[in-house]
Amino acid sequence: MKAGTTPLDLMNARMEAAHVRPEMQERLRECVAYHTSPAPGLLIGAFMADYALELLGADPAKEKIFAVCETPKCAPDALQVITKSTTGNGRLKIIPIGKFAMTVNAATNGTTAKAVRVFIDLEKLKKFPVIDSWYANSPAYDKKTMDESLQQQIFRAGREILSFEWVSVKITPKAKWKPVTCTVCGEPVPDYMAEGNRCGACGSMKYCEKI
Repeated sequence: MKAGTTPLDLMNARMEAAHVRPEMQERLRECVAYHTSPAPGLLIGAFMADYALELLGADPAKEKIFAVCETPKCAPDALQVITKSTTGNGRLKIIPIGKFAMTVNAATNGTTAKAVRVFIDLEKLKKFPVIDSWYANSPAYDKKTMDESLQQQIFRAGREILSFEWVSVKITPKAKWKPVTCTVCGEPVPDYMAEGNRCGACGSMKYCEKI
């Protein structure tokens, strides 16, 4: 890296060399700023989310978008930036299945919604050996020497490593709830999240100890 050259400068140069369209370049930069690094999974996730919106013909600036991400790694951040569906606004659900895939749909008043599921296609991945090696967590992938090639291939590949399928997703209406008090810690929680007479933090989801 030349003196004064930043990782973002290099990323911009690689996107230009790969002829990534300008609006997608801006989306990628926004994702990297949010995620704090140009992680490979984030970059691929950004292409996936962008593709899903195009297939749906949906615009997050004009309508509510809902999404399910099948991995907790990197891709959820791309969805949050590009589709504006977040864990906080309740429109992003993360299911740790371990697949690099996401399902996106527009808001509906029905009990089901037509959605598009975008995923990495292993057959298409064979055209890009560095991405293939990284995705397979292969010993052949050397992070120290292959990171630059990986990013270059991701930008060159874009959507070429992706496939999609139309699916139907169930819409779960918001349920009414009332607060119940945990008999252990004395703090209130929604009744549907209680574990008997305990809250999750005093039960199966306990994650800390008082000091």
